[in-house]
Amino acid sequence: MSDSGKPVETLSDRLRKSLTYDAGDNTNKPDFKELDLGSPVSPLTARPAASSSSSSSGSVSGRTARVRSDSTVNNSNNNNNHSGELSVDSSPTFSGGRKPGHTRSDSRGSSVTSPVGNVLPTGNIVKSGNIVKTGMMANRSSKPDVLSLGTGNYGHGSIMRGGPVAKGVVSSGENMVSTASNSLNSSNSMNSRRLLMDPEELKRLGNEEYKRGHFVEALGYYDRAILVAPGNASLHCNRSAALMCLNRLVEAVKECEEAVKLDSGYVRAHHRLGSFLISLGQVENARKHLCYPGSQPDPNELKKLQTVEKHLNKCADLRLVRDWNGVLRESDAAIASGADACSPLFACKSEALLKLRQLDEASFSLLNAPKFETASIPSCSQMKFFGMLSEAYILFVRAQIDMALGRFEDAVSSIEKSGQIDPRNVEVVVLLQNVKSVSRARARGNDLFKSERLTEACSAYSEGLRLDPLNPVLFCNRAACWFKLGQFEKSLEDCNHALVIQPNYTKALLRRAATFSKLDRWDESVKDYEILRRELPNNNDIAESLFHAQVALKKSRGEDVNNLKFGGEVELITNLDQFKASTASSGASVVLYKTSADLQCKQIIPFFDTLCSRYPSVSFLKVDLEESADIANAENVRVVPTVKIYKKGSRVKEMVCPSPEVLEASLRHYSL
Repeated sequence: MSDSGKPVETLSDRLRKSLTYDAGDNTNKPDFKELDLGSPVSPLTARPAASSSSSSSGSVSGRTARVRSDSTVNNSNNNNNHSGELSVDSSPTFSGGRKPGHTRSDSRGSSVTSPVGNVLPTGNIVKSGNIVKTGMMANRSSKPDVLSLGTGNYGHGSIMRGGPVAKGVVSSGENMVSTASNSLNSSNSMNSRRLLMDPEELKRLGNEEYKRGHFVEALGYYDRAILVAPGNASLHCNRSAALMCLNRLVEAVKECEEAVKLDSGYVRAHHRLGSFLISLGQVENARKHLCYPGSQPDPNELKKLQTVEKHLNKCADLRLVRDWNGVLRESDAAIASGADACSPLFACKSEALLKLRQLDEASFSLLNAPKFETASIPSCSQMKFFGMLSEAYILFVRAQIDMALGRFEDAVSSIEKSGQIDPRNVEVVVLLQNVKSVSRARARGNDLFKSERLTEACSAYSEGLRLDPLNPVLFCNRAACWFKLGQFEKSLEDCNHALVIQPNYTKALLRRAATFSKLDRWDESVKDYEILRRELPNNNDIAESLFHAQVALKKSRGEDVNNLKFGGEVELITNLDQFKASTASSGASVVLYKTSADLQCKQIIPFFDTLCSRYPSVSFLKVDLEESADIANAENVRVVPTVKIYKKGSRVKEMVCPSPEVLEASLRHYSL
């Protein structure tokens, strides 16, 4: 207004300049930087109304702003604009212009700007800037100067310099303002919806969520932006970054490939794709993108590429000469250097462990390998590993491990799939024939064993071992044949071979324990049965076999075994004479001193009962000190729970409040 105070005019001019853009300017930069309004691209928000204590103007100003994207999206020919792309060392920045607010002129030619939403005063606005309601103008100047009636959307009454206000005008103004407010709210909602359909605004929101570590939310914004502008390369590149943070590497690679396809000169997408491919162990493809012509590769990524490549080459060379320790070392080094998502490398490590007769570790390594279907990635689908297609090599190793674990049907299935993927590979063809031959030999041996044709069964298993010398199942099956034929030394030898390859092979351990018994090697038999008893605590057959082995061991040492019996329970001792008789035997007697109310005693009793079933050759006794004070005094027991071990009536071990581990270790030592 011509009579407005200068400070308000200056602020209004500065706001208009900061929110205005020249339609012919394609630089996508703010026209002025003096006034910091926050983010160059932000959702529509209402400006706060000026305080009545500081305003010297009777005008109310506001702006309805529309956000312009920082770059015009053109799917066919403007894909080189990558503002807002994510990077490691910098945050995305945006710039945009805004159209000036709508203005109108009053009867005196003053420019009055349309107000924002619900920020208008509820009374009359006078020259001083104070809000005066009806009936409060009596002390004002007697010179009324009416600017206009309340016909515009500028207040809930007339805008006055002085003088009374007509009541009817106030009522009319309120109705009009209510209608105007609803209209502006509807307009704001439409503007907000329009903003959320702007791909650059969606990208900005996605970038903000990404910076906060909210990768799922960021991915949601990028997905919506791509639906609007599928040809925008920077959106696909940003989406790949969010996918990588969510450990969805294959999808991340595909998005980078799409970005490069849309814009072949998009350097950041090339570099990001190269980094992803290093993780997958695809060094040749990674080099093409990291060293894209005309760009400077990241020194750290280039060094990682060279290190991974060096270890992979060594790994391949050592595998050729069957240096499996070297293969294991180099595969671990390649994974640690950056190829930590390379499934074939984990398969290579598993193959080396298998050849080194560490079957459990080999199976674990393959089981925990990254599960990435790299065959679905165009740039990786034909990549080879040791001259074999990557997916075929993984199945190739899996077939060998399945064979070693006795999963013959699974082994045949795995190697057949490998052959379908890479039918011309010599290693795959040889293993396919080998697996089928071993499976047939094992099936034939099983049939002969069931028919009691034991010598022929041994020959069948031997044929299978000639083709697969690291198969613990065939060794164990042949040991069973030797055992039935009475050739216990040969049976023991095959059991040992099987347990070297697979140390926790329960069936081989059980067969070896029985073979030791036949050879009267009772101490070794007891040790095997004790291991089995711990692994299978509810198996009564193993418990009974352990008991008989323990009795035989004691007898071989000249100990009295007449009072030993299998399957005894914990015996309650109530008097001193009973106590002396029970602990006088040559075998070990374990006594638990307890009270009924003590918490630690209540906790140890269930474990004590378990030990009783686990060590059937040992006598387990318990004494309640509240009922048998004479025993407590005779044995000088003052703290509960106390456990003592006796042999031939003499105490050989005393433990106060023992842990389960200490108690069982002591019991195992003195039970032999």
